Parts: sequence; C-alpha cells; structure tokens
Amino acid sequence: MNICMIGAGYVGLVSAACFSDFGWRVVCVDKDAARVEQLCRGEVPIFEPGLEDLLARNLREGRISFRSEVSEAVGEADLVFLAVGTPMRRGDGHADLSYVFQAVEELAPHLTGFTVIATKSTVPVGTSREIKRRLVELRPDADFVVCSNPEFLREGSAIQDFTHPDRVLVGCDEPRAKEVMERLYMPLTLRNAPLIFVTPDSAELAKYAANAFLAMKISFINEIADLCEQAGADVQEIATAIGADGRIGAKFLHPGPGYGGSCFPKDVAALIRTAREFNAPLSLIEQVEKVNKERKLAMAGRIQKAMGGSVDGKTIAVLGVTFKPNTDDMREAPSLAVVPMLQERGAAIRAYDPQGIANAQDLLPGVAWCDGALSAVEDADATVVLTEWNEFRALDLDLLRRSMRGNVLVDLRNIYSSDLAEGAGLAYSSVGR
Repeated sequence: MNICMIGAGYVGLVSAACFSDFGWRVVCVDKDAARVEQLCRGEVPIFEPGLEDLLARNLREGRISFRSEVSEAVGEADLVFLAVGTPMRRGDGHADLSYVFQAVEELAPHLTGFTVIATKSTVPVGTSREIKRRLVELRPDADFVVCSNPEFLREGSAIQDFTHPDRVLVGCDEPRAKEVMERLYMPLTLRNAPLIFVTPDSAELAKYAANAFLAMKISFINEIADLCEQAGADVQEIATAIGADGRIGAKFLHPGPGYGGSCFPKDVAALIRTAREFNAPLSLIEQVEKVNKERKLAMAGRIQKAMGGSVDGKTIAVLGVTFKPNTDDMREAPSLAVVPMLQERGAAIRAYDPQGIANAQDLLPGVAWCDGALSAVEDADATVVLTEWNEFRALDLDLLRRSMRGNVLVDLRNIYSSDLAEGAGLAYSSVGR
C-alpha cells in the first residue's frame, strides 16, 4: 500500500513513521523545505521518545521518504492522509481549517485512480462533507472517498499509543474505502486492536468529545483538590478510591496546575463554538474551560502564599516548563501563565527543563536558564515543581535544601512525600493534601 501523509508535524510524522514500520510505503509531504531536509537526514525536529530510532530504521529500509511537493506522492497513493495543523482561529476560538482546505486544493489535480482521503487532523463535525464538496468542484472526474481517522496520541507516549491503541476509529460509510482502511490497520487488528467504523460526522465529533471529557476529569480533580485542602482530606487517596471504579477509571485524576498542550485547550474551545453554532450549548464544557484558565492564574498566588505573601525581590527556581513530561511542547503550558505573573510581582526566575528550554526561551523572556535541577535551585528562596519529569522525582531533597538559600518547596505535581520533604528541612506545600 502506498500512503501519502500531508503534514510532517507531530501527528503526521509519528503516524508516517509508524505506518512505514508496518511495512507500508509512506511519502510524507511538508511545505517547510528545511524540515524536509532535516527529516531526510534522519534528524527529528521534535522530542518524542523512540521516534528518532523508528525513523532511522525505516529510512534505512526505504519505506519512508520526505518531499516538499504533493504531486508525485498523491498520484501514486492509495491513501492520502491530511495531517496539517488546525490551530485555534484568532479571535473566535473556532478551529482554523485553512491549512486543511489548502491541502485539498493542492492535492486535487494529482488524484489518479481510486483514492481514499482521510483526515488525521482534528476537525469539526461536517469537515469531511466540506472536503468532499470542494473536491467534487475541483475534480468532478476523480474517483475518491473522504474518511475521518482521528488520532488519539499522547505526547510522550505516541508510538506506544499508535501501536497498542485502545481503539482505532474510522469515519467511513463506503465499502471500498472501508476495505482500504481494514487493510491499512491489519497489523493492529491481528493483535486484537478494536477497529471501529462509524460515520464521518460521528468520528469527527468523537475526537472532540474524548478530549473534552479528559479535560473535564482534570478540572474535576483539581476542584476536588481545593476542597480537600479546606476539609483536611487527601486528594490522592480520593483519586485512588474513585479511580478504582471501572465506570470512572484512574487516568487523568492527577491534580496540578491545569491542562495545556496542543490539543485540550484548542479542542475544548472549538467544541464549545461548534455547539453554539448548532444551538446546543455545552454549559458543562464551557465551565471546564473557565475552571482551567482560572486554575493556571491561581498558581502564582499559591506560590506567593507559600513564600509568606510576597515574592518581591525573591529568587524562585522553576523545575519543568513544558506542559507535560517527555515532550518539548510549550503550547498552553501552565508555565506560560505562572512564570510571567511571578516576574510581574518582582520575582527573579531560574529554570530548568530537560527538553523544553530551546522552545521556552523566546516565550519566557527574563528567565535565567540552567543546565540542571541543582543548578537552578542554587541560592533560590523557593523551588517550584511545574512539570513532573522523572529526573525530578529522584532528587536528593537534603542536597536540594543545602543548595537553596531559602527552604520553600512548592510541589504542584505531588511528586514528593511530605514526610521526606519536611524531614529534609523544607517548608513543603503540595496540591490537595
């Protein structure tokens, strides 16, 4: 099977590499010529565990290649994936589909034979119908079917998610296209991965509904954490208790400074706007968006309170600035709200992140970047854990305390034991405990 993947961003690159590892021939197309050259050399422009080795292996075997033009890749393809960005549209919160429709216009002249066109990009309900309408106008002679095949990849574990999925969702109601998608995912279904066929509209909406539900779980446990602090309960004990209920599940019940990343904020916003357009407002999800924004802003006040009510003239070490561990992604990271607020209130910030510094430097001006956690905490009045990288879990808290000038440790990810922290002489505060 010949596959053309349009877009070599996070979703497109991971998907292309994994499909090529199935044995399919994949051509990945991206407009960024510098990125294409980089990928042809086997250099991965994003941080995702295991991706560099996966790409190198399939480049070596000749199963994956990269180009800047769609013409030949589309013409040879049995299946064309659209994996371009759908960022939040400036001003109204809707998903910006301009890159999707631009890709459709560029691929249309090159369609030959029967071709399945599938959206990997996260797109609002009805997008598949609109793509079909545009293609019929552009190429009334072409033989094609438009499907929706949303991804459910978590940054930091994307390859595992792709190769061992909870489910593979395909929005497709045409028998020929269904056969193509069944063949495409046979390496997974042979290992009993569920392949679920629904209508394109249902697939598109299911992607947004899934992300909104997970965002809701995060906001829920964050609010329960606030209640725990006032009532004297332990949010981690509560999360364990309710997560053991199979109807609820343990995942995404970890309190912290709010969700971020490339998906949840924009997808929640887009779903809210779509629901309003259909005159079916999602008041619950609208509250989730509001709670998360307020959560990030409240973190600076929490740190200030832990430091006696003022951060003016104080040095604060920040450990982790990416929105989650095992990624270099800074999109909508809590640090982008917390760090500037601390700076506005007079604090000097020293920070360290294992992978995010290159992307964070321009986004967080005025921060002193360090080459390690212990370097960051040196002579700091307080240390704040914003991202739960594994290397922070193993820090020697006695050594951390000796390196600091002050003794305040604000653990916004609950990665430490209060007994160990206080035993090291730290004034320790966490979330919901």
